[in-house]
Amino acid sequence: MEEDFQSISGTVTAINDFNANNTGFIGCTKIISVEGDDGSVTNFIATPDTYFVDHVMLQAGDRVTGFYDANAATPYIFPPQFQALVMSRDTEGRTVAVDHFNNTLESSDGMLRLSPAPSTRIMLENGQAYTRPLGNQNLIAVYRITTRSIPAIATPDQIIVMCR
Repeated sequence: MEEDFQSISGTVTAINDFNANNTGFIGCTKIISVEGDDGSVTNFIATPDTYFVDHVMLQAGDRVTGFYDANAATPYIFPPQFQALVMSRDTEGRTVAVDHFNNTLESSDGMLRLSPAPSTRIMLENGQAYTRPLGNQNLIAVYRITTRSIPAIATPDQIIVMCR
């Protein structure tokens, strides 16, 4: 089943250690509590595999967006708890999109098309250069402006290829 990337934005209220399955690796997984503008609370589970855009270290008070797979199994608890695939600290004037992009670099919902420029940094999650074709992959795109067309066209500052 293909991943269905969804996101939730809000303000970080707490970051704590999380060890639900008693792996013995205490401290390697974090639970990041996020309060939305409407007062709703969501807990994101950040594992060593969670990608943090710009490799930022989050702290309470940061505005963030957490991306998760809506098709993944989730516990039926309150507040909702999702495995974070990507976390991004919100920055004014910058947008982060996480999605599956087809061979023309159009998002799965058809609302965004990527148009990389020669200056676009294209890399793997570990920071190494990616040199293969970008189409038909899960990508993290970081961009500043888009056209007002449908699909909107963005020239990203960076594209991170999710090799999972």
